Amino acid sequence: MAGSNFVDYVKIYCRSGNGGPGSAHLRREKFMPKGGPDGGDGGRGGHIILKGNSQMWTLLHLRYKRHIFAGNGGPGGQQLSTGADGNDVVIEVPLGTIAKKESTGEILFEITGHDEEMILARGGRGGLGNNHFKSATNQTPRYAQPGEPGIEDSFILELKILADVGLVGFPNAGKSTLLSVVSAARPKIADYPFTTLVPNLGMVSYREDKSFVMADIPGIIEGAHEGKGLGIRFLRHIERNSILLFIIPVDSRNIMDEYDILVNELKMYNPELLDKKRLLGISKADLADEEIRNELRKDLPRLPRVFFSAITGEGISTLKDMIWKMLTAY
Repeated sequence: MAGSNFVDYVKIYCRSGNGGPGSAHLRREKFMPKGGPDGGDGGRGGHIILKGNSQMWTLLHLRYKRHIFAGNGGPGGQQLSTGADGNDVVIEVPLGTIAKKESTGEILFEITGHDEEMILARGGRGGLGNNHFKSATNQTPRYAQPGEPGIEDSFILELKILADVGLVGFPNAGKSTLLSVVSAARPKIADYPFTTLVPNLGMVSYREDKSFVMADIPGIIEGAHEGKGLGIRFLRHIERNSILLFIIPVDSRNIMDEYDILVNELKMYNPELLDKKRLLGISKADLADEEIRNELRKDLPRLPRVFFSAITGEGISTLKDMIWKMLTAY
């Protein structure tokens, strides 16, 4: 199943290359018995580099490759020859990947652009050859500088999905059904809670060849910030979204109460999520006639809302229009 291939958290052990030692060679040629120092510098150690790839969506390829070593720099040579640089290791990662130090939790950087490269572990500098140490009082230095050691550490790579719209709702609210209707994504859909176990992304086509990205995350339940249900593990995937689309079914006991619970869970996880634009989608609208909808409208939250049905297609175009208008509003 494709969904099981989604990995958004890995720990890797990296060792960048050591710098090569400088050379302490003394020039010795025919008719030049005392040519002086001509030792070259050592090559730098190989870097370990993260590179963004917009075609990737998971860190699965790093789950089974936990140890990554770069090449060491070559030693300096005679005639001021610089040693070869160590081989760099380039790791391609999906956009939205954050690199952290495991020991301190410090965020080093994040990859947000295609082909963007950042050095995760820098290789050691090559040592200086003895040519750098000659002077009027020491014309034949017989020593050179050793290369710097590389970096050896454990790092955490964490993926936060980059999407325009994030779907927020309780399990079985109809989030995955909506995503399957408006995009080519095919998430697993069934009539039981927590059918969706991993986030799903879909590209939603709009008018005149326009499009936006929609992300469906596993359902949230009351107490998710305390670890209930699937907990807060997947809430980080909506931190980057421009719009939060709250999905609540029309047949829920109390739409306002469910909305308040969802908002509270987001607030307990990260209060900054409440600063994002919000839209309320009342799903499964085919189960309610106009009279019932009018009654429901009296107690709905004060934010843009739309009744829609992913089965009949009612309200889908209106929902897309509202999302696009919010995305393009300044």
